[in-house]
Amino acid sequence: MLTPLFSAAAMEPQRGERELQLLLLPATTPLDAAFHGAAARPPPAIPSDHPHLDLSLSISIGPPPPPAAASEAAAEQSIIKKKEAVADVQALRRQTAEQARMASAERAYAERVMELARRELELAEREFARARAIWERARGEVEKVERVKAMAARRIAAAGSAAAALEITCHACMQTFHPAA
Repeated sequence: MLTPLFSAAAMEPQRGERELQLLLLPATTPLDAAFHGAAARPPPAIPSDHPHLDLSLSISIGPPPPPAAASEAAAEQSIIKKKEAVADVQALRRQTAEQARMASAERAYAERVMELARRELELAEREFARARAIWERARGEVEKVERVKAMAARRIAAAGSAAAALEITCHACMQTFHPAA
Protein backbone atom coordinates (compact mmCIF):
# COMPACT_ATOMS: atom_id res chain seq x y z
CA MET A 1 0.00 0.00 0.00
CA LEU A 2 1.25 3.50 -0.84
CA THR A 3 0.60 6.70 1.12
CA PRO A 4 0.78 10.19 -0.36
CA LEU A 5 3.16 12.81 1.02
CA PHE A 6 3.90 16.33 -0.17
CA SER A 7 7.08 16.74 -2.13
CA ALA A 8 9.40 19.52 -0.96
CA ALA A 9 10.76 19.96 -4.48
CA ALA A 10 7.29 20.57 -5.82
CA MET A 11 6.81 23.51 -3.46
CA GLU A 12 9.16 25.72 -5.50
CA PRO A 13 7.39 28.51 -7.36
CA GLN A 14 6.56 27.80 -10.99
CA ARG A 15 5.00 30.41 -13.25
CA GLY A 16 4.02 32.58 -10.29
CA GLU A 17 1.98 29.86 -8.63
CA ARG A 18 2.64 27.19 -6.12
CA GLU A 19 1.86 23.68 -7.14
CA LEU A 20 1.48 20.60 -5.00
CA GLN A 21 2.58 17.19 -6.20
CA LEU A 22 1.92 13.97 -4.41
CA LEU A 23 4.59 11.34 -4.00
CA LEU A 24 3.57 7.84 -3.26
CA LEU A 25 5.66 6.17 -0.55
CA PRO A 26 5.29 2.62 0.56
CA ALA A 27 3.23 2.28 3.73
CA THR A 28 3.50 -0.43 6.22
CA THR A 29 0.65 -2.66 7.12
CA PRO A 30 0.32 -4.52 10.39
CA LEU A 31 1.48 -7.69 8.62
CA ASP A 32 4.57 -5.89 7.26
CA ALA A 33 5.37 -4.51 10.72
CA ALA A 34 5.23 -7.96 12.23
CA PHE A 35 7.39 -9.41 9.47
CA HIS A 36 10.02 -6.68 9.33
CA GLY A 37 9.84 -5.55 12.91
CA ALA A 38 9.47 -2.11 14.32
CA ALA A 39 12.94 -1.04 13.15
CA ALA A 40 11.97 -1.30 9.47
CA ARG A 41 9.30 1.34 9.85
CA PRO A 42 10.21 4.83 8.55
CA PRO A 43 10.17 7.52 11.21
CA PRO A 44 7.08 9.78 11.19
CA ALA A 45 7.49 13.06 9.36
CA ILE A 46 7.88 15.95 11.74
CA PRO A 47 7.34 19.48 10.47
CA SER A 48 10.76 20.45 11.83
CA ASP A 49 12.31 17.92 9.41
CA HIS A 50 11.18 20.11 6.47
CA PRO A 51 11.64 23.73 7.52
CA HIS A 52 11.10 25.10 3.99
CA LEU A 53 7.68 23.45 3.74
CA ASP A 54 4.83 25.98 4.03
CA LEU A 55 1.57 24.17 4.76
CA SER A 56 -0.69 27.21 4.93
CA LEU A 57 -3.40 26.89 2.29
CA SER A 58 -5.62 29.47 0.70
CA ILE A 59 -8.65 28.86 -1.50
CA SER A 60 -10.03 31.27 -4.02
CA ILE A 61 -12.95 30.75 -6.33
CA GLY A 62 -12.92 32.27 -9.79
CA PRO A 63 -10.17 33.91 -11.81
CA PRO A 64 -7.60 36.16 -10.17
CA PRO A 65 -8.63 39.82 -9.96
CA PRO A 66 -7.84 41.76 -13.15
CA PRO A 67 -5.23 44.49 -13.16
CA ALA A 68 -6.35 48.14 -12.99
CA ALA A 69 -6.19 48.75 -16.78
CA ALA A 70 -8.22 45.63 -17.46
CA SER A 71 -10.80 46.63 -14.85
CA GLU A 72 -11.20 50.05 -16.53
CA ALA A 73 -11.76 48.34 -19.89
CA ALA A 74 -14.17 45.94 -18.24
CA ALA A 75 -16.02 48.85 -16.66
CA GLU A 76 -16.25 50.59 -20.04
CA GLN A 77 -17.51 47.39 -21.62
CA SER A 78 -20.04 47.02 -18.81
CA ILE A 79 -21.25 50.59 -19.39
CA ILE A 80 -21.51 49.95 -23.15
CA LYS A 81 -23.44 46.73 -22.51
CA LYS A 82 -25.79 48.56 -20.14
CA LYS A 83 -26.38 51.28 -22.74
CA GLU A 84 -27.06 48.65 -25.38
CA ALA A 85 -29.46 46.89 -23.03
CA VAL A 86 -31.29 50.18 -22.34
CA ALA A 87 -31.49 50.86 -26.09
CA ASP A 88 -32.81 47.34 -26.66
CA VAL A 89 -35.44 47.80 -23.96
CA GLN A 90 -36.50 51.15 -25.44
CA ALA A 91 -36.73 49.64 -28.92
CA LEU A 92 -38.78 46.78 -27.52
CA ARG A 93 -41.09 49.25 -25.76
CA ARG A 94 -41.55 51.23 -29.00
CA GLN A 95 -42.27 48.04 -30.89
CA THR A 96 -44.76 46.92 -28.24
CA ALA A 97 -46.49 50.32 -28.30
CA GLU A 98 -46.71 50.18 -32.11
CA GLN A 99 -48.15 46.66 -31.96
CA ALA A 100 -50.69 47.78 -29.35
CA ARG A 101 -51.66 50.76 -31.52
CA MET A 102 -52.05 48.51 -34.57
CA ALA A 103 -54.09 45.99 -32.58
CA SER A 104 -56.34 48.80 -31.33
CA ALA A 105 -56.85 50.11 -34.87
CA GLU A 106 -57.59 46.59 -36.15
CA ARG A 107 -60.06 46.04 -33.33
CA ALA A 108 -61.85 49.32 -34.10
CA TYR A 109 -61.99 48.38 -37.77
CA ALA A 110 -63.36 44.91 -36.92
CA GLU A 111 -66.01 46.45 -34.66
CA ARG A 112 -67.02 48.86 -37.45
CA VAL A 113 -67.26 46.01 -39.96
CA MET A 114 -69.33 43.94 -37.51
CA GLU A 115 -71.69 46.90 -36.97
CA LEU A 116 -72.11 47.33 -40.74
CA ALA A 117 -72.71 43.60 -41.15
CA ARG A 118 -75.33 43.69 -38.38
CA ARG A 119 -77.11 46.61 -40.07
CA GLU A 120 -77.03 44.84 -43.43
CA LEU A 121 -78.45 41.70 -41.80
CA GLU A 122 -81.29 43.71 -40.24
CA LEU A 123 -81.99 45.37 -43.62
CA ALA A 124 -81.95 41.97 -45.35
CA GLU A 125 -84.36 40.57 -42.74
CA ARG A 126 -86.74 43.51 -43.32
CA GLU A 127 -86.53 43.07 -47.09
CA PHE A 128 -87.18 39.36 -46.72
CA ALA A 129 -90.21 40.04 -44.52
CA ARG A 130 -91.49 42.56 -47.06
CA ALA A 131 -90.94 40.07 -49.92
CA ARG A 132 -92.76 37.36 -47.96
CA ALA A 133 -95.71 39.70 -47.40
CA ILE A 134 -95.83 40.56 -51.12
CA TRP A 135 -95.63 36.86 -52.00
CA GLU A 136 -98.46 36.04 -49.60
CA ARG A 137 -100.61 38.87 -51.06
CA ALA A 138 -99.86 37.60 -54.57
CA ARG A 139 -100.75 34.08 -53.52
CA GLY A 140 -104.01 35.37 -52.10
CA GLU A 141 -104.69 37.18 -55.40
CA VAL A 142 -103.95 34.00 -57.36
CA GLU A 143 -106.32 32.02 -55.14
CA LYS A 144 -108.95 34.72 -55.62
CA VAL A 145 -108.51 34.59 -59.44
CA GLU A 146 -108.75 30.78 -59.32
CA ARG A 147 -112.02 31.03 -57.40
CA VAL A 148 -113.40 33.63 -59.86
CA LYS A 149 -112.33 31.43 -62.75
CA ALA A 150 -113.97 28.38 -61.23
CA MET A 151 -117.19 30.38 -60.68
CA ALA A 152 -117.10 31.60 -64.29
CA ALA A 153 -116.56 28.07 -65.57
CA ARG A 154 -119.54 26.83 -63.57
CA ARG A 155 -121.71 29.64 -64.92
CA ILE A 156 -120.69 28.96 -68.47
CA ALA A 157 -121.25 25.25 -68.03
CA ALA A 158 -124.66 25.96 -66.52
CA ALA A 159 -125.63 28.23 -69.39
CA GLY A 160 -124.37 25.70 -71.91
CA SER A 161 -123.86 28.31 -74.50
CA ALA A 162 -121.06 27.72 -76.99
CA ALA A 163 -120.89 31.41 -77.83
CA ALA A 164 -119.88 32.29 -74.30
CA ALA A 165 -117.06 29.72 -74.47
CA LEU A 166 -115.61 31.38 -77.55
CA GLU A 167 -115.09 34.61 -75.69
CA ILE A 168 -112.57 32.94 -73.37
CA THR A 169 -109.14 33.48 -74.89
CA CYS A 170 -107.11 31.11 -72.74
CA HIS A 171 -106.47 27.81 -74.53
CA ALA A 172 -106.49 25.83 -71.27
CA CYS A 173 -109.84 27.32 -70.34
CA MET A 174 -111.16 26.59 -73.84
CA GLN A 175 -110.25 22.92 -73.32
CA THR A 176 -112.26 22.93 -70.10
CA PHE A 177 -115.41 23.98 -71.94
CA HIS A 178 -114.81 22.07 -75.18
CA PRO A 179 -112.72 19.04 -74.33
CA ALA A 180 -113.20 17.53 -77.78
CA ALA A 181 -112.24 20.62 -79.74
